[in-house]
Amino acid sequence: MAGRSTETEHLRDLARLRRVRDRIDREYARPLDVEALARGVHMSAGHLSRAFRAAFGESPYSYLMTRRIERAMALLRQGDLSVTEVCFAVGCASLGTFSTRFRELVGVPPSVYRREAARATTGLPACVAKQVTRPIREKGDKGGEGGQGERTGREEG
Repeated sequence: MAGRSTETEHLRDLARLRRVRDRIDREYARPLDVEALARGVHMSAGHLSRAFRAAFGESPYSYLMTRRIERAMALLRQGDLSVTEVCFAVGCASLGTFSTRFRELVGVPPSVYRREAARATTGLPACVAKQVTRPIREKGDKGGEGGQGERTGREEG
């Protein structure tokens, strides 16, 4: 019986973690923090962070920033907004943090990406442009906070 209740609790935790991930996907442009996300699923912030990392391979903060950077990449490819406008449109409060995180995930600063992506994706459908420019984490990446262990690179070949 103990095994069944442990399994049931594990399934409940996974359902809560999916709700957190779905909320991040929907509300990435809003001010979100781990404490608020944890309250929304009746977990402590520490438990949410550990369980999220175990289930999805990265912290909730890292997942949130990756979603924001992916959306920023799409906005920068369109070329209608400045880098600062894109920063705030995707929910980042600091241009410095946004630029640093963007460079960590994409490999170039947002201004360079905007210039190069506009040339590289001209004429491509948006769905194809998104796929070929999406940040890809290296296999050894731990999905840490604040850029520690967060290198990405394009797959070759």
